[in-house]
Amino acid sequence: MSEFLMLFRGSDGRSLQPSPEQAQAHTQRWADWIGGLAQEGKMLSAQPLSANGKTVTGTKMVITDGPYLEGKELVGGYLMLKVDSFEEAVEIAKQCPILEFETGSVEIRAIEAMMM
Repeated sequence: MSEFLMLFRGSDGRSLQPSPEQAQAHTQRWADWIGGLAQEGKMLSAQPLSANGKTVTGTKMVITDGPYLEGKELVGGYLMLKVDSFEEAVEIAKQCPILEFETGSVEIRAIEAMMM
């Protein structure tokens, strides 16, 4: 088994101004998708990320408010998986509710062992 990180980028639907019913239905699809992965023992952790933060840059330690990126670039959350292969992680990502939006995307990265 290998561990993978999924980063959810782009629209979460708030910018589309969905009706309360549409927003609730979308939230339920997230709960069902993540809940199913948890029941299968494939999800290690998952959380949404706050839109507020700070960025520390370079050797001069410049600290700025942010991240302020275009909506399609903004990381809205993550999910860590433990599955048999990269291909399985990709198939799981294809079911992600963020893909209901044109600007939504899922970045999948294998987690490597840290060399000390």
